[in-house]
Formats: sequence, C-alpha cells, structure tokens
Amino acid sequence: MLPVPLALSLREAGLRWKPAPGDRFAIPDRDLDDEVFVLSNMVIAVHELPEGPVIGFNGTTEWAMDDVEQSEAIWLPREDQLRDLLGGTFHMLEHTGTGYRAELSVADRRLTFEAATAEEAYGAALLELIRLGVD
Repeated sequence: MLPVPLALSLREAGLRWKPAPGDRFAIPDRDLDDEVFVLSNMVIAVHELPEGPVIGFNGTTEWAMDDVEQSEAIWLPREDQLRDLLGGTFHMLEHTGTGYRAELSVADRRLTFEAATAEEAYGAALLELIRLGVD
C-alpha cells in the first residue's frame, strides 16, 4: 500500500483525486493514522447466524463518523491506479529481489525508481513526472 507520507507528497505536488467506489484513503491527524478506509456505496458484513454465516447488506454502520472534508482525506492510490496515471511513460516494473524497480520512458530518457513495494516505486515515479510537468 502507498505510504501516507508519499501520498501527501503526491497531493502537494498537484495530484488530484476524484473519489470513486473502491478507492482507499486515510485520515491523518485525527487519531486514525493507522486506519485505511475504502469508499463504498454500501456496507456489507458477514453475520454469523445459528443456521450459518450470511452476508448482510446494511444501510448504516454500527458507528458513524462526522463528515470529513475531501481535503482532509489522503487518497492512497492502488497499484493499478498509479500505473494508469503513469500513462504512456510507463515502461516496466520488475522485482529486484529486495523490492521493485519501475522504469519510465520520458523524452528519450529512461528514469528508474526503486522502492520496497510496487506502489512505492510507482508513487515515486509519478511524483517525479508531476514535478517534471509531464502529462
């Protein structure tokens, strides 16, 4: 998963988020720093009944949080979302044995980014693209 500090750097660099179901996000600085939330149209939970487990489609949760401004939430893009944002610059991703290396092709140059996870390598690559002003 993309670390919150890298996600914050991406937002500060100009990455914009159009929230959609399935998106992951964090809410830092509200005693929820270690929690990851997922946008959903519906809350679904498994309930254990005497006749066996059932999947319940619930309209509300057992607890509720006040509304949170989108600006307070930090988008944690998934690997596929980051790869899509890299667009045509993305060349390859490879496992290095100790982590991952993402390679981009930008203006006849190869740029490489190494990190512990694929999301972090993609995130570092995207941050550099934004800083370079590459669409």
